[in-house]
Amino acid sequence: MFFQSPEDAGQKLYRAGYLANDTTKTAAYLAGILEKPLLVEGPAGVGKTELAKALARATATQLIRLQCYEGLDESKALYEWNYYKQLLYLQAQGRSPWQEVKKDLFTEEFLLPRPLLKALLSPHPVTLLIDELDKSDEEFESFLLEALSDYQVSIPEYGTVKARATPLIIITSNRTRELSDALRRRCLYLYLDYPSREEELAILRMKLPAMPVQLASQAVSFVQSLRSRGLKKPPSIAETLEWAKVLQEFKVDVLDQDIISSTLPVLIKHQEDLAQVQSKLVWYSRVGK
Repeated sequence: MFFQSPEDAGQKLYRAGYLANDTTKTAAYLAGILEKPLLVEGPAGVGKTELAKALARATATQLIRLQCYEGLDESKALYEWNYYKQLLYLQAQGRSPWQEVKKDLFTEEFLLPRPLLKALLSPHPVTLLIDELDKSDEEFESFLLEALSDYQVSIPEYGTVKARATPLIIITSNRTRELSDALRRRCLYLYLDYPSREEELAILRMKLPAMPVQLASQAVSFVQSLRSRGLKKPPSIAETLEWAKVLQEFKVDVLDQDIISSTLPVLIKHQEDLAQVQSKLVWYSRVGK
């Protein structure tokens, strides 16, 4: 058990630098007591990956990250055999009978564990982050089902590897494709959206307590306004924090059109979005007042 209650989860996450709402606290608590993976969906930039990192800090466990991408297969996610080491072993055995030698070739000594196998072989619980699973292929998603339901994997030459300690598994998805019902059945579910103005202000105040209250309020109002303008890539929470740090570095007391224009590239990452916002900066006079 990683947490004693949802409130305990929230307190530990806060000490780890993550401000969780009631739904997130409960999901983190249930993932521990039910020993089920937690599937976290939502738009890019709402803190899904950061939640996994914070959970690792909050539970004092090692974070093992599997970054998903198109074409990812089990050799990159699970294991590979150390062929060079196996070859050296064969050479060292000289003329030893093959039947005696081959039984030692496919043992843990010659395994090169990748993130998934590392998590299962760990003698202590770890936090396993399977990040952006929607970017991988459906075949890889199907491969994961055994690990997610039984906390074990099958290696043809070696056998079945069961988890030595049940890991805390966090799966994130930006919903670029729909994940299967089979995977969803094996997981608890949490949807993270962009925070409300009050929530984002609280995050900013927690991360940057020295920032003047008025400036923090204006910064959050501006970012919230950007997200409502249909941009190709709305600013993430991380970009809000990065922009706030820039404003502090520039010793800004009050936001104005000039400082916003000169620092927009911190928030806006597409030329089309930048042109749209810069052409309409006059609307800032109505933001954060």
